[in-house]
Amino acid sequence: MTTSPPSGSRRRFLHGAAAAPLLLSEAALSAESPRGKDKPATIAVVTGGHSFDVVNFHKLFRGLAGINAVIQHMDDYASSSPAVRAAYDAVLFYIMLLDGPKNEGHPWYAGRPREALEQLGSSKQGIFVLHHALLAYPNWPVWTELTGLRDRKFGYFIGQKLRVNVVNPQHPIARGLKSWDMIDETYTMVEPESGSRILLTVDHPQSMKAIGWTRQYRKSPVFCYQSGHDNQTWVDSGFREVLRRGLLWCVGQL
Repeated sequence: MTTSPPSGSRRRFLHGAAAAPLLLSEAALSAESPRGKDKPATIAVVTGGHSFDVVNFHKLFRGLAGINAVIQHMDDYASSSPAVRAAYDAVLFYIMLLDGPKNEGHPWYAGRPREALEQLGSSKQGIFVLHHALLAYPNWPVWTELTGLRDRKFGYFIGQKLRVNVVNPQHPIARGLKSWDMIDETYTMVEPESGSRILLTVDHPQSMKAIGWTRQYRKSPVFCYQSGHDNQTWVDSGFREVLRRGLLWCVGQL
């Protein structure tokens, strides 16, 4: 099930005059100068196919230092121009769209999702695959290669108490982090295949072992993070720090 865009993403109007749209326009994106170290990274956060706590999801991304998140449904992302999609520093997927992607058979406003997603990896634009986005497009080889999960059949278990282990403390995303406890939904799935660099693991009978790993997809750095079901996890400081660092790593800032 997909959610309607929150009211905050609609155009708002000043008294007597039109205000600028809250979402970035093509002109605004293309007019931006190259991002420096002190400029926030602009991230397309793409949703669809799974309901979520909209208010707290927006609050989560607003609270990440150095991140300018542009939250949008897959319809909006796929119907944006190639120039707009290419202008993001990275794309984070929080989707669970199981069919397709297809260019045909969608309403006109849904754009051409397959064509849009097939452009991933054609540049050094980073890719972040968050939580149930690992499960998206289970029969599409592109998404299988992107995530490194050869068989994406899964079981799921909500509200599990987890001990997150930092197994690659030299990697910039994990450097200096200590193992921590949190509550989250888990998946039972195959482990990431070769070419994946495992950063975070859990030892839990109802979870895959690896929950955070990096990959390379064509020209793009990829970070896959199994965590992130709901606000019980989003408020956790360890989760938030990995999310923030993962995004900065995707854009080359770590």
